[in-house]
Amino acid sequence: LFRSIDNMRAQLQRLGYSYDWSREIATCRPEYYRWEQMFFLRLLEKGLVYRKKAPQNWCPSCHTVLANEQVIDGLCWRCDSRVEQKDLTQWFLKITAYGDELLADLALLEGSWPDRVLAMQRNWIGKSTGVEVDFQLVGGGEFSIYTTCIETIYGITFMVLAPDGKIVQSLMDRVQNKEAVQAYIDESVKKSDMDRTELNKTKSGCRLEGVYAINPVNGKQVPVFIGDFVLASYGTGAVMAVPSHDQRDFEYAQVHNIPMIQVIDGADVSEHAFEKQDYLGKGCRLINSEEFTGLTVEEAKEAITCKLEKAGVARRKVNYHFREWIFARQRYWGEPVPCVYTDDGKTYFLPDDELPLILPELEDYKGRNGQAPLENATEWKKYDRNGIHGVRETSTMPGSAGSSWYYFRYIDPKNDKAFCDPELAKHWMPVDLYVGGPEHAVGHLMYSRIWNRFLYDQGLSPVKEPFKKLVHQGMILGENGIKMGKRFPEFVVNPSDVVREYGADTLRLYEMFMGPLEVSKPWSTTGVVGAKKFINRVWNFFTEEKNITDTDDGKLTKIYHQTVKKVTSDFEALGFNTAIAQMMVFVNEVYKNGSCPKAYAEGFIKMLSCITPHVGEEIWQLLGHDDTIAYESWPTYSDRKSVV
Repeated sequence: LFRSIDNMRAQLQRLGYSYDWSREIATCRPEYYRWEQMFFLRLLEKGLVYRKKAPQNWCPSCHTVLANEQVIDGLCWRCDSRVEQKDLTQWFLKITAYGDELLADLALLEGSWPDRVLAMQRNWIGKSTGVEVDFQLVGGGEFSIYTTCIETIYGITFMVLAPDGKIVQSLMDRVQNKEAVQAYIDESVKKSDMDRTELNKTKSGCRLEGVYAINPVNGKQVPVFIGDFVLASYGTGAVMAVPSHDQRDFEYAQVHNIPMIQVIDGADVSEHAFEKQDYLGKGCRLINSEEFTGLTVEEAKEAITCKLEKAGVARRKVNYHFREWIFARQRYWGEPVPCVYTDDGKTYFLPDDELPLILPELEDYKGRNGQAPLENATEWKKYDRNGIHGVRETSTMPGSAGSSWYYFRYIDPKNDKAFCDPELAKHWMPVDLYVGGPEHAVGHLMYSRIWNRFLYDQGLSPVKEPFKKLVHQGMILGENGIKMGKRFPEFVVNPSDVVREYGADTLRLYEMFMGPLEVSKPWSTTGVVGAKKFINRVWNFFTEEKNITDTDDGKLTKIYHQTVKKVTSDFEALGFNTAIAQMMVFVNEVYKNGSCPKAYAEGFIKMLSCITPHVGEEIWQLLGHDDTIAYESWPTYSDRKSVV
């Protein structure tokens, strides 16, 4: 790992990035994750960390659980293996406690973050206001459903339960088709949550023959099904089905020959459902809904809710689409969780003075049979101190834990008394500009917001939001137009090879000239050669003493001031490709003119040196300067001279 870090650092330094290397941090070092473990304990004290058994996304290849955002099209984000479901006892971070704050504070980011990212975060949080309703089962038993469409409750013609839920298990003794039901359950539990929901294009299900639920508003009995699109780990594990007013239910009812009842007037439901986005706020009225028939949808929502509340079978409730953060992984690389499971069945949390709990070195780093690799650390696991006897937690924290607050540590990387000096945090926070890929929209960016919000509430962060401005950069694809990776190794470009053959400045110039920052672009070796040729043109002209004059004939005045103006503006907007294009225009004009005033040459090299610092520094020296170009003032322009 540290060799990889050394290699990455060397590559960045070869490319001339002007980082302050004294602020370098590594989240895998004990002096960093000490604070991570302390944060875990502070979160625990506030009731935001808990442990429970729940079905998890499990990668059989990586031998670890995955958060929902780490499952892409039903596959593991690391190895592309098909993700399975597995019941595991895990640590969770109660991020839903911050649902309202996360939504409200998105308003602070409007205009500074891309609209689509704000929309993605709103949708991922998915706050909804609805009603939780209790349904009795014929023959005994009950379950609850949550709905935002209580106005359609008279249109229920069936109910659907999660195949892997406790409700279904409790009903198995009265199910008349046990074999078919069990076979469906066995097949469902093999699928990941993503397969069962977002990727679920089928209308599979199985009726629980002999089982009926009672609609609490009218006492009517409706059949009960199981369907894999309902998750035991989400909501109540049960849904009411109103096929006339929900397209998924409509299609499900057609496949399983279930009758439909229209309860909202205003559209023909013979071909497709009349859904809430089509009838809300349109003055539509209820039909086939007993005493509520004739009321508008909005009137009926309140009236039906009140009726059910008075009957003691319903409660108003706020739900969130996003779920708690799984805060444990069955991997070696990760911060050890600072707790011990004692011999008397309790959980003991380490005091601060025992931190950091250091990750032990292992001879065998592989986990087996669902066990974490740290199970192999037989001596490390044992805890016997101050009369406490037990074994340590062997799961580690997720990688996203360490990356959720690193921006604070950059501010104060050497501090061993606090994770960040409060005064320094006030000076530097929030981060002025965050550049990252769109794949982080509901992952790292959301976790960072949550982490910062916790620190803000504890008086440890001076700001509500950590990142003031967000810009997404596109990917550099392989020459085949596909993301570089192990699937097509022949199209992977090693920057060290490019630097070796063409020079660091060529790579920098080419990448900035490929296209707009936010757009993904395929690599082009021909383009690299072109970038090298441009640098050679600049070098050949501006290092030739006779080409640089102390006088100004005025022929380059307009193009020079236009160039300074555009490059200045484009740099501020991160439009590097168009800035370079303008510099190319200037160089073409310089060649046509045959000479260039020294003041213009120096101004041009100052601008170009931001893209090609090594060549820029060399030319600056050849123009007669002894000091570095890095601290020179930025060139200025005149609007008047740029149009004359």
